[in-house]
Amino acid sequence: MPTLGVSSAQTADLEQLNDLMFSLHDEHHQQCPDHFKTAEEIEQEKSISRYIDDPECLIFVVKQQRKILGFVTGHFCELISTVSKPVTMGSIDELYVLPEYRHQGVARLLMATIEQRLAEYGAKQIFVEVWQFNQTAVNLYQKLGFEHHIHWLRKPVE
Repeated sequence: MPTLGVSSAQTADLEQLNDLMFSLHDEHHQQCPDHFKTAEEIEQEKSISRYIDDPECLIFVVKQQRKILGFVTGHFCELISTVSKPVTMGSIDELYVLPEYRHQGVARLLMATIEQRLAEYGAKQIFVEVWQFNQTAVNLYQKLGFEHHIHWLRKPVE
């Protein structure tokens, strides 16, 4: 694969980004249908365009020619809790790479870019939420230095 570059997403990228976001949510629903809405349902409630419009949000893409191979979204904020000290943080909201381009460094490139930008904005920590069933993502984030922070446990009530 030729050398890839990362850029901020533009309005012209929205059609492809919407398709990729749909694929991301469809994969989650397919892997865990008991807990994830369908991609169609999510599409009605959530738009990736807000990441382009909101100055506190970030969205980066990796393209080959004009084709988007993957994207990452995130935002900058302050975590305020009644029990822990406030922390200036960044959040990784979505990360998606087309299946045929996985394991080729696209996700790492996207993550390095957003991490650098969040640090430039003053973030001291970066958080990401990953479901346990998504072991590929868990492994990637661990390789990038992310560690367990809070354990959310659940069980059905019978």
